[in-house]
Amino acid sequence: MKYLISILLMAALIYPNYSVAQHDHHIKENVCSNSQPESQVNAENYAIMKYNEEEYTQDILGEGFEQLTLRFEDDFEGEVIATLIRSESVMVSSKAILYIHGFNDYFFQKEMAQRFNQEGFHFYALDLRKYGRSYLPHQKLNNLRSLEEYDEEINAALHIIQAEQKTEVILMGHSTGGLIVTNYAGRHLNSDLFKGMICNSPFYEFNLHGVERKIGISLLSFTSRLFPNILISGGFSKLYGYSLHKDKYGEWDYALDWKPHDIPKVNLSFIHAIRKAHQFIQKDLTLNIPTLVMHSHQTIEDKNWSEKFHDGDAVLNVKHIEDYAKKINGEVTIVEIKEGMHDLVLSKIEVRTKVYQVMFDWIDSYSE
Repeated sequence: MKYLISILLMAALIYPNYSVAQHDHHIKENVCSNSQPESQVNAENYAIMKYNEEEYTQDILGEGFEQLTLRFEDDFEGEVIATLIRSESVMVSSKAILYIHGFNDYFFQKEMAQRFNQEGFHFYALDLRKYGRSYLPHQKLNNLRSLEEYDEEINAALHIIQAEQKTEVILMGHSTGGLIVTNYAGRHLNSDLFKGMICNSPFYEFNLHGVERKIGISLLSFTSRLFPNILISGGFSKLYGYSLHKDKYGEWDYALDWKPHDIPKVNLSFIHAIRKAHQFIQKDLTLNIPTLVMHSHQTIEDKNWSEKFHDGDAVLNVKHIEDYAKKINGEVTIVEIKEGMHDLVLSKIEVRTKVYQVMFDWIDSYSE
């Protein structure tokens, strides 16, 4: 609580002339506006435009992976892009996955794409604005004011996928990506652009104690309306990164510039955006598509490294995931994965084999 009070006092000194009205006007201009300049491609037309003006290029993941840059109207930091990555199955199929990564993350899970390809799915993934391939030098990683900002790239990607004759699309998200796709699906009921959703350890609640969540997060969220750019801790241990990367204790190779062990500080506006999304999904959310939610069987809270980090979720409270998934109205299947890591598809081989089996069995059950 002393830390929160210090933030408020510091903010008042740094930004004495900033008002809520100014901030709200700024948000409306950059997030909520439906108007775009003539030079800007909107989501609905992008799929058509890209055949004339954009081509996929070789992706950093190598053979079989291509990428397409999606360009949008400037936001509050200036130029903004997203990146659509594609890995097509050799099978003739109208089935596709659109994958959204998590916080402090980008798409690098090559094995996951190949497993879906083997099952006849064309695999697409987004590196969201200000993450991974889409991060630009003038930007702060993960900086945003509302999760709805991501609607632009999700809309564009879905229209591109449809234009490429993939009409049976499943949304898939990990961690914050799981929160993003759940939020998106809840605001796009009856869409003909996707048929189902898979959530891998979705970020449905802050991994904090009750008082910290109810009072601390509320105060930080309120303060962000006045001072969105104040920086605070990203909130989780570098030991999770250690458990993944091959240069430490893991088996995976990825770019540490884009997914560092030491989590960059986040803007208060990020906390506010996440809280608003949490409130949306926690209050009587209804989904009208079949949904699979998967999570580990245990949360790891250790402060020092041990092999336990390979056997549970070291980022989120798995009870939060289960509890809020149960509150979603609709066809929601919840599966606990024994010894699953936070990113379940990065768990040890025997565990992730089970994860893939759960996903493909679930898909088959809705394909019959």
